Amino acid sequence: MTKITFLGTADSIPSSGRNHTSILLTKNAENILVDCGEGTQRQIRKAKLNPCRITKILITHWHGDHVLGLPGLLSTLALSNYNKKIDIYGPEGTEEKFWNCLEVFSFRREYEIVFHEISSGVFYEDNEIILESEEMEHGVPCLAYSLIEKGHIRIKQEKLAEIGSGPHLKALKEGFDVEINGKKIKSKDYTYKEEDKKISIVMDTKLNPKIKKFVKNSDLFISEGTYSSDLKKEAKEHMHLTIGQVAEIAKKAKVKKLAVTHISSRYLKTLDSFLDEAKEVFLDTFLPRDLDTFNL
Repeated sequence: MTKITFLGTADSIPSSGRNHTSILLTKNAENILVDCGEGTQRQIRKAKLNPCRITKILITHWHGDHVLGLPGLLSTLALSNYNKKIDIYGPEGTEEKFWNCLEVFSFRREYEIVFHEISSGVFYEDNEIILESEEMEHGVPCLAYSLIEKGHIRIKQEKLAEIGSGPHLKALKEGFDVEINGKKIKSKDYTYKEEDKKISIVMDTKLNPKIKKFVKNSDLFISEGTYSSDLKKEAKEHMHLTIGQVAEIAKKAKVKKLAVTHISSRYLKTLDSFLDEAKEVFLDTFLPRDLDTFNL
């Protein structure tokens, strides 16, 4: 199971109730922070989370509302005796921009920061998850991200009483046939594979054909939806998406659930009607608020 914590859901201008963009993905020992807008570390504290458990930071792009919290967060880690290596992933230019920031916001640290400048494709994989990215279009180098939680081989519960517990269960999960009390037990008859689960995150970008392919069949599609559908022209000019466009993508990409964030502050008093725009196209849509969580 992956836990998603929406630390910040505002667009470029925060409000009293919505902080700049940041999302935390928690899967076992991995705590993956996607973007780090101004005030993110306070949001982490409000959510009663420990910033020293962060293992990776994924930067979508280097606009202030997505990265201005990064120097402060990393300084806090240094002051908290953070002693792990932290991996920072982002588009081309990420490492240079980071060190430029530290010329202004310098701090002492003893932990290691490893930068990975990536483009499109799988950039990390272990036994539990796959992380992949795709280039978006926002006037600066920009990435969308997906976390794929690998489905594991499980023993069929209705068969468990028949074969009991023991080391043979591990062998069956690994695809080996076993013998119990003289009876051959075939792995394929006693096991099944869980479905993979996919979370896709698309932040600032104009409408482009890569989005649909990248988020296809996602269990949860998290997307910016900065403008209402009547402001398509403005969305295109500022290289953002309307909530109607996002809903159309969700429908065509056959995702299971859509979370729309990065919403312009002009809609804060009319969120119900803003949400209705999306639901007319894609019913299973919700608008997360700051500190909301979702388990997948």
